This record gives sequence, structure tokens and C-alpha cells, in this order.
Amino acid sequence: MDKFMTATHWGAYQVSAEGGQVISLAPFADDPDPSPIGYGMPQALNDPVRIQQPMVRKAWLEKTSKGHPEGRGKGPFVSVSWDRALDLVADEIDRVRQTYGNGAIYAGSYGWASAGRFHHANSQLHRFMALAGGFVFSKNTYSLAAGDVILPHVIGMGTFEQMEINTPLSMIADHTDLLVSFGGIPIKNAQVESGGMGQHHVPGALKLCKERGVKFVNFGPIRTDMMDVADAEWHASRPNTDSAIMIGLSHTLVSQNLHDEIFLKTYCVGFDKFSSYLMGEVDGIPKDAEWAGKISGIDPTVIRDLALQMTRGRTLVNLSWSTQRSDHGEQSFWMGAVLAAILGQIGLPGGGVGYGYGATNLVGRTRNPIPKPALPRLPNEIKDFIPVARIADMLLHPGMEYDYDGEKRVYPDIKIVYWCGGNPFHHHQDINRLVKAWQKPDTIIVHEPWWNANARHADIVLPVATTFERNDIGAGRSDSYVFAMHKVAEPPGQSRTDYEIFSSLSKRLGSEQEFTENRQERDWLEHLYHRFRQGAAEFVEDVPTLEELWASGSFKFPESEPKPFLGLFRSNPSDNPLSTPSGKIEIYSSKIAGFGYEDCPGHPIWQEPSEWLGAQKADKYPLHLITNQPQTRLHSQYDNGGYSQDHKIKDREPA
Repeated sequence: MDKFMTATHWGAYQVSAEGGQVISLAPFADDPDPSPIGYGMPQALNDPVRIQQPMVRKAWLEKTSKGHPEGRGKGPFVSVSWDRALDLVADEIDRVRQTYGNGAIYAGSYGWASAGRFHHANSQLHRFMALAGGFVFSKNTYSLAAGDVILPHVIGMGTFEQMEINTPLSMIADHTDLLVSFGGIPIKNAQVESGGMGQHHVPGALKLCKERGVKFVNFGPIRTDMMDVADAEWHASRPNTDSAIMIGLSHTLVSQNLHDEIFLKTYCVGFDKFSSYLMGEVDGIPKDAEWAGKISGIDPTVIRDLALQMTRGRTLVNLSWSTQRSDHGEQSFWMGAVLAAILGQIGLPGGGVGYGYGATNLVGRTRNPIPKPALPRLPNEIKDFIPVARIADMLLHPGMEYDYDGEKRVYPDIKIVYWCGGNPFHHHQDINRLVKAWQKPDTIIVHEPWWNANARHADIVLPVATTFERNDIGAGRSDSYVFAMHKVAEPPGQSRTDYEIFSSLSKRLGSEQEFTENRQERDWLEHLYHRFRQGAAEFVEDVPTLEELWASGSFKFPESEPKPFLGLFRSNPSDNPLSTPSGKIEIYSSKIAGFGYEDCPGHPIWQEPSEWLGAQKADKYPLHLITNQPQTRLHSQYDNGGYSQDHKIKDREPA
């Protein structure tokens, strides 16, 4: 039996294969807490729902240009040859770009896809479509879009930059006295990391924090969102009231003159305007602990006592990504920075604010700055985009004006949706509305290994190979490991890789030379790895060759020194300004105030969500449904794997 390394979004594994079949997966030797998700992957490879050949929806095929889109998700499919399928796709792309322009093609194609850096479906699609004249793309993520838009205004960076430089958990263990979390530190979410990882560090790091005396306090409706080993003091707050609790904590600090005036004057702007709101000078309502308690369901004494505790030692405030996935969700991320600024500990080891500990394995790990292998991006001639979660709005309301981050934008009129490496029918909100929106485009094209909801609601379905059926290189953005990802099985039926599919399509559309650069799979891996080695040589010596990596299976870079979040800014704000208009933390943002949004003024406030347990509707509808991330898979990936299936009840997800 042969053994090979591979990488997934939930960790690295040693694959045992025999006769072109994956037999089992074993944990990577360096991983102290491997995820069990990977162990169930072999079961899915030859699942009966595996797509064996190109398929086209019959109604669409009978009337190619506008083939009865209202029947998507219902009608039968027919098999076609690869040549026929590729001709259909190429002809449809050409028809739409000639008739409507490339601004009528949406290829945002949001999703995690593969951990491999070459066979990354979204990157392959975007490269192909850029050469075909461009495409409408998407911005932000379903995970933390509100945070990604608000944080640049407040601390001068988006969430992807911020999550890589959060204060490491190792530094928290050494310096933090009190960690106050809103939404917990969910270990089940820390199983995953985009691009994969060599070590799951969060469980061990939290255990070390507890052993060294860190006290954990958690506000949130779900107790298990904080690991048992943390022994957290849990306060079951009403969902979506996090910003009110933080405002109440801030009132206690300011009213008792416990705020750090020097920090607020030196490193922040706009505290005076926020203070007027906080103390009730604006509306006659002091935002004190009693006020916050009525909103959140938390005893006011708890809020007052905790505020005092936060001043007695090194305190870090953590905001789970879940806190901003709600109506007015940007307020929680903004308010977290304001609360930490009032305490005055931002930039100190183990103090200040953090976002998303436990959200992925990346957050809270010492950052590795070495750029990883990646397929080169090509310029996109189409500059139009949508916020990623607005896809249903776009399809249902072409031409409608909407607001985004201070801009007035207009939804494009989309004729083609092209999707690879993701499943919108899992991550989108209000699936019934998405199904209606999915009836609007002329044509929907997807690449899928399995007959999931995305495939069943498409017009043209092209079967693709999985991670085990191609060669690749795995690496997380700031992880210290790089992995060889060996091909250990042949793709079933007529499945091809995304690269093979787009190579054939680019030939039909006249861009084959530019797309392939005359390279096959192995040539691309050597090219990407060579560029990576050149960049890595600036940081470390003796980076292995691709042949050496292929033989050993993995390579680890030295760990970087831990640094506190915004430590450079604190040490010298003049030489290290933030990328905000003022160069400082913006408690009050004149730019946001200038947007004129009634629901988002120039400083954080409490606003009632449209639906919450404090509303009058709650008398009739007293239950609040929380649909947090599953423990047994990444979104819908490998739902048909053994680990996920073993945890179902009568083939359904337990609620």
C-alpha cells in the first residue's frame, strides 16, 4: 500500500492508496489536534451522486439561448460528449459577450474550492474569464462582510489583513489577565483554514491560557461556543445585542472616570462625540448598565462589575465573526474597537481588541510572512462588482440602485452565471428567494464533482476531479507549512480538472496560448513553486526543491516572533499611522457621517435589529433560530463523507 501526503482546508493527512483507490487517511504527524473531517473523505469519492459525464438540462438544450430558466432545479438532464458540452459553453459565452458585453457575465464564483494553490477553481475561472474579456465579480465574504467594510474606516485595514496580525494566543497566555469574548471562541470552526494548515493550534493554546491564569468571560446565546477547558464565565445574552453590552460597559468606565484619556487623545479621534451619545446628552438616555441590561437580558450588576474587572489587569476584547452577521452587524466590530480604546490597552502585549479567535485556525497564530504559491491573477476589464451576499438581489432586480460603503451602485443585468468551487445553495441566506433568483439568467454553468444543489439548479454541469485526483501544492496564507498534494486516484468517469476544462474552452475562444502559457499541470507546479522559492529565499535559506518537497511531503518554515496587534502604531503613532483619514483609531468617522446613512451614523450606536427577542414580534414568535457552522464538515463540503454522515439522524442534520 502506497502512502502520500495531501492537504485540505481542515488539515494535512497521510493518504493510504492501493490500486488507484484511496483506502484511508491518517493524521499528519506534526498536528497535535487533527480534524476528524478528513477521515470520512474516501467514502465520498465514489459516492453514487458523483457526476460521471457532462450533463445539460434538457429544457435548456432544446432552446439554447433562453432555455426555460423557470424550470431550473426540476427538469431532467441529458448526457452529452465533452466536445458538445465545451462547444455549448463557448458558444454561449460568445453569444452573450457579443450581444450584451462581458458586463452581463457573473463569475464571482464564491466558495472555498480546493486547498491546492494551482487547482483552485475560483482562480482558474477568474483567469479564464479575464482573458475572455472580463466578468462581473464579487467583494467581501459571507463570513464577515460587515466587518470587512467597517474596519478600514475604524482601524485602517480590512479583515483579511487584520486576522493575520491579531495578537497571537501564545502572547495572550503570557500577558492577558482577562479575555472578554462576544460570541465565544468556537473550536469547531477552528478546524478549518483556507489553504490548509500543518497544526491545529487553538485547543492547545486555550488550554495553555487557562493553565497560566487567563480568565475567560463569554457573552452569547450558545455556551459551547467557548471550549470547556477555558472554564469560561458564561452570560447567555440575547442574540445580536453585543453592541449594547459593550456600550453599557463603556458607560460604567466613563462615568466612573476609568477611561484612559491619554490614549483616547493620542491614538484616537472623535471620543467626545461618542461620549455625548454614551452619556445621554444627545437623546436624554444614558447608555448605562441598566439600559444595556434591558436590551441584552444581562443583569446590570454583571455589566458594572465586569467593567471594573477590565481595568484591574491586562484585558483583551474578542469579537466573534458571528456578531457582525446580523442586522446592523457592523456596529459590534466598531464598538469592540471603541471599548478597547476606552480601556487604553490597544497595542500592548495581551491587551486591546481581537476579531475572530476560533473563527479559523489562522486567527491567533503567529503570522508567517512568506508569500505562498499562487496562480497569477490577470487584469479584469470589467470593473463592476456586487457585495457577495447581494447575488439574489442582483438577479431579481437588474438596474436597481443600491448603497454600498458610501457609493450609489446599480445592479447589472446578468445573462450568464458561471460557478466553480462553491455552493451558493449552502452559504446564501433565504434559499427560497435564491431559487427564484436562479430562474432569471439565460444560462448557468457549473463545475461540480457531485450532484449537489448547485449542480441540480444549473443548465450545464461539467464533472470535475477532486483533490485526490490531481497533483497540487497546499499552503495556507500565513501558515508555516507547505505540502505536496499527490494524485492518488484517477477521476471517475469522464471527469476532468478545472484547468483542463478551461484550457479547452480558451482554445475555442481564442485565448489558449495566454491561458495555458504552453504549460501542463506539472509545468505549472514547477513554475509556481520556483516563484515561491525565490520569494521565500528573502526570509529563509535552504527551501527545498519541488522534487524534494514531493519526496518528503511537507516543509516547515521557522516560526515568527509574536507581536501584539497594533503594537507598532502604539509605539510610535506618527511613524506608524493607521490607514484611516486621521491616521488614528476613528471612534467617530467624519467619512461615514458624510455618507448620510440613518442606520450607520458617524460613531457606533445600538440599533434594534429588524428581528430580535426584544421586539414586540417576540410575543408571538418567542424562538430565535441560530444556524451556526456545522462541526462535521466545512459548509457543505464532504457532507457525503463518512464523518458527516455518521453524525446525522435519519440522514438529516440534527437541530
